[in-house]
Amino acid sequence: MDWRERYERAAARYAAGETREADERQLVQLGNAAWAAGLCLLELGERADAAAWLRRSAAAYRRSWEAGAPPDAWGRPIATIKASLLAGDEARDAARWALGAGAAAAESPIGRYAATLALLVLGRDDEAGALAATLDGDFPQDVAAALRALAAGDADAYATAVAGVRRTFEERDAFLEGVPVADTALVLDALAARRGLV
Repeated sequence: MDWRERYERAAARYAAGETREADERQLVQLGNAAWAAGLCLLELGERADAAAWLRRSAAAYRRSWEAGAPPDAWGRPIATIKASLLAGDEARDAARWALGAGAAAAESPIGRYAATLALLVLGRDDEAGALAATLDGDFPQDVAAALRALAAGDADAYATAVAGVRRTFEERDAFLEGVPVADTALVLDALAARRGLV
């Protein structure tokens, strides 16, 4: 995998996007490109530069919400929290924002996923566990199990669940911006590390 080439392509997409009108959709594209650039640099071991790109990504996703995103566009708070965590930040501000936007009361599982991540970031594990228990149906069950294990502080259950998350990524053909990184597992691991589970 040529991570440097993929990084350069993502950075070029970001630079081109900056020349366009920054409406909510364009801001999402900027967020995606910065996310891809950050992940590629993480794979290259360039953590400081990766963090800068991931913070840029988080800012673009949040601006896209504020620029008039549909009220159920919960992927944007999720992406903001994930990018902040992978940048090495506490992500508390992003978490509070997601909860303030009403994620915990969302009808969709993706909205409740955003809230569960936010609650875990804030250390409100009992609430996170209760909300994670509602993530059923079409929601990825390995991710739900990992979230429940994080909330419960169960290292063994977490290890089993996150291994399933990684397997799912290995079996996928499509990735955001074509960057094949198990980002969900990385984010879950960041939350697990805070709890001494990994």
